[in-house]
Amino acid sequence: MRREFKLPDVGEGLTEAEIVRWHVKPGDSVKVNQIVVEIETAKSIVELPSPWAGVVADLLAEEGQTVDVGVPIIAVETGEPPAAGTAQPGPSTGAAEAVGPHEESAERLAALADDMVPRPPAEGAVEPGAHGGPAPKEERTPVLVGYGVKTGAAKRRPRKTTHSETAPETDTTRPGGPTGAQVSAGTVADPERVAVPGHTPTQPLPEPVQQAQATGRVSVLAKPPVRKLAKDLGVDLTALRGTGPQGSITRDDVHAAAQEPEPQAAEPSWQPAAPRELEERIPVKGVRKMTAQAMVTSAFTAPHVTEFLQVDVTETMAAVQRLKQLRDFAEVRVSPLLLVAKAVLVAARRYPMINSTWDEAAQEIVVKHYVNLGIAAATPRGLVVPNVKSAHALDLPGLARALGELTETARAGRTQPAEMAGGTITITNVGVFGVDTGTPILNPGEAAILAFGQVRDAPWVVDGQLAVRKVTTLALSFDHRIVDGELGSLFLRDVGAMLEDPLRMLAWS
Repeated sequence: MRREFKLPDVGEGLTEAEIVRWHVKPGDSVKVNQIVVEIETAKSIVELPSPWAGVVADLLAEEGQTVDVGVPIIAVETGEPPAAGTAQPGPSTGAAEAVGPHEESAERLAALADDMVPRPPAEGAVEPGAHGGPAPKEERTPVLVGYGVKTGAAKRRPRKTTHSETAPETDTTRPGGPTGAQVSAGTVADPERVAVPGHTPTQPLPEPVQQAQATGRVSVLAKPPVRKLAKDLGVDLTALRGTGPQGSITRDDVHAAAQEPEPQAAEPSWQPAAPRELEERIPVKGVRKMTAQAMVTSAFTAPHVTEFLQVDVTETMAAVQRLKQLRDFAEVRVSPLLLVAKAVLVAARRYPMINSTWDEAAQEIVVKHYVNLGIAAATPRGLVVPNVKSAHALDLPGLARALGELTETARAGRTQPAEMAGGTITITNVGVFGVDTGTPILNPGEAAILAFGQVRDAPWVVDGQLAVRKVTTLALSFDHRIVDGELGSLFLRDVGAMLEDPLRMLAWS
């Protein structure tokens, strides 16, 4: 039995998803709950398992294709008998209907008639035996009337060119010598070039010209002294129109051509490349599209205020090194971000309003006495903000493990929508990019976000003496509808104080 798996709604109200990568191909055997495809929704990349066991019959969507929810994406032959009344496509059924005897006869007659009519040559094709074409074989290939190569070209007036324009340079001292107009196959590329001035195509050409056409060479009528003069003056005889008897070229013709000013070569200039080489268009979809919509909504809904604080974190950096030596942190990654996160959790407990949200519909401020700590992570597909659930209840080793798992999952592009939902306050670590600070935009639904800048050596006054210390810059953006300047300043001050002296985290916990 052939069963088709439709794209499900893996998030809350999602309407479409992009096929990122197939893990199977037609003919592969699959088991129940075996991962068959990765899709990118507006929130994250999700792996979809097969609901049936069987053989993959067909992939109904290609990688990179955006598919609406409810559209079949894969067909699986389960080996089960079809349900009663279910029509299965067989050898005699399908998308096309059966052809009756009359229609079949008509199609056969049309096919025979089509085969009997010779095909016209393709554009640019040359009839066998014509100029530049292959030599005719035992029988001449018939063509339709009106097709084939037309041997008589319309008469054109010869164009005057300078000696530098004729390529390749050849010896014109011999009558009938090869010139640049001679093609490699030994035939005349343009028969009009050998027409004698004053003669129409219906008039017979002089005998030397006829001989030139017969031998495949281009010749001009000029006496040997005239040819030598043309060579000395650098004049191309084939580009001149003779004024002598039967169109022959005279010495006056050569002198007149030599006195004409040579065209100036164009100055080489830089030409810009085609626009498609200078520009690249990237479709806005998936995580990037969702992030853009969320940032626009947040920026133009919540009134943002940003405050900055420079902090001496020398003691924090020393504490990080001591924690790395403890057995409890042997299998986890300890970084300054761990202590910044702990300081934010402690400060949020001291100032609960910083960990709240604005309910526009109910016109209420919802204060949350739990912290789902969001960590902004940059991925190739865009910015994601997964959060550590109930981070306030974790001890320091547990918080370190949770942050490590969260970061690895985000970098691998495996963050699930549930892991990004329900955040209450966020930290963005711009210091990993070598940036001192920034003005972060609030994650929608949250009241505050803290930017943690790079830690670097800087001159600092300690006990009245100038010293080199480890310094960073903190930037706190908050929703001014909920957090006023005093509350924001107190929260930022306390976070900075705990990073200056990590012992305060223990005292205020």
